[in-house]
Amino acid sequence: MKYYLGFDGGGTKTESALLDASGMLVARGQGGPSNPLRIGFDQAFAGLNEAANSALNAAGADARQVQAVCAGLAGAGRPRVVKRVMAFLVEAFPEADVHVTTDLEVALETAVGTAAGVVLIAGTGSSAYGRDAAGRKVRTGGFGPWIGDEGSAFDIGRRAVAAVAQARDGLEPVTLLAELIPNALQCPTWESLTERVAAAPDEVFPRIFPVVLEAAEADDPPARDILLRAAFHLSRIAGSVIQQLGIAGEEFVLAKSGGVFGHNEMFDSALDALLRSLAPNAQIGLLTEPPARGAARIALRLFSPVKAEVVHGGKG
Repeated sequence: MKYYLGFDGGGTKTESALLDASGMLVARGQGGPSNPLRIGFDQAFAGLNEAANSALNAAGADARQVQAVCAGLAGAGRPRVVKRVMAFLVEAFPEADVHVTTDLEVALETAVGTAAGVVLIAGTGSSAYGRDAAGRKVRTGGFGPWIGDEGSAFDIGRRAVAAVAQARDGLEPVTLLAELIPNALQCPTWESLTERVAAAPDEVFPRIFPVVLEAAEADDPPARDILLRAAFHLSRIAGSVIQQLGIAGEEFVLAKSGGVFGHNEMFDSALDALLRSLAPNAQIGLLTEPPARGAARIALRLFSPVKAEVVHGGKG
């Protein structure tokens, strides 16, 4: 039995999907994060390995049965990242053809296949990606936490800690976040919280996102304002792709993917309203399948036995 393996990896976790030659889903798996630009290559490879083994073990298969692999990873827009991840996957799956691309590419595949459409991703980071009917592609965002990633879980968490700091200084209103954040992170003092942020921001800020949701549900004005600002920033990211592609008045799928979505009605409704104002004919909704399955479909499409022989000259 030959299998096609897909990965969807980000700054929080890695998901995998295993398809058979007919395209049927055989197994899914999960591992640790695999964005090498945020956690380093060794930890990223460990996340990929964990996710692969999880799916292969569930299917009762081993790595030599994998015919092709497609890894869609955050951070894989850079050639040096692609080169190192390719080398790791070629060694891990010695019988497989390997394709490394971005998490945006596999999300778009999952949403629309090869058709026109747009995906808006907001998890640990944020970005948008789209394709028009002629096949032209546009990407926005994805610049990392220090110069971008607006509307992401990292950004929301950072803004929440900043709101607490400003409230402590009397610059902004008192917020429930001042109580909830230290409790959630088990930081008994403000000093211990700031030290933890300084030591491991990638670990701390995304974990604060659920706390902001909790505070917003309790009608905390600063928390609600943070979520509304996140919705605005995400709409701008998607809107830029839509405008550059020139599809604002057309009918297309606009899929949302990532851990930020689907948890707060106010946030989701505000974002959808902003997106509808930019693309009134778009079909807006959450991605209905895991992007790892889209990655596995790319592997199947690129490297099915007949196509691999014609285009790639067999394995290599």
